[in-house]
Amino acid sequence: MRADAKKNYEQLLAVAESVIAEQGVDASLRDIARRADVGLATLFRHFPTREAMLEALLRAQFDEMTARAVELETSASPADALVSWLHDFIAYAHKYRGVVAAMMNAIEDPQSALHTSCVTMRTAGTRLLNRAQSAGMARTDVDGTDLFALASSLAWLGDQAAVAERLDHLSDVVASAILTSAHRNDGALGEQS
Repeated sequence: MRADAKKNYEQLLAVAESVIAEQGVDASLRDIARRADVGLATLFRHFPTREAMLEALLRAQFDEMTARAVELETSASPADALVSWLHDFIAYAHKYRGVVAAMMNAIEDPQSALHTSCVTMRTAGTRLLNRAQSAGMARTDVDGTDLFALASSLAWLGDQAAVAERLDHLSDVVASAILTSAHRNDGALGEQS
């Protein structure tokens, strides 16, 4: 990539991160190009679709969530690792309004630019769930798809003004429901994040 093209690409991503954090994933691409001080054609040369831009923006963060799961597999008890990852996922997904719908759609669409990153992140969370289940610390009637759906639902709730202030409490309730009764620590779940 030429130096000026690389500069435009990096500028577009930095501006996209800021604009999408402010306005959500449906933010105006024209506004992103304007704030990045490039033409709309330049934006589309780098990112032919909104989803391609989201994939470039979110891939590194999805990879961080995957790496976080790997780190937790070896550094925490199975129950603590699962709860910590759940809280981290909710906080991350809540960062960009509307990202939950994009992730859920991408999981179901192998042609989506976000599909591979989302599936990899869900698989990492599933490994933590499976580890907790193998240790007898989590319910066995919950699978990785359920975990991803529950975590995504909680992140979506964080966007709803009427319940946003109760997000930590609701996260604790869901984590408590996933863990087996012998391994619930209701008073400490909120401290995981």
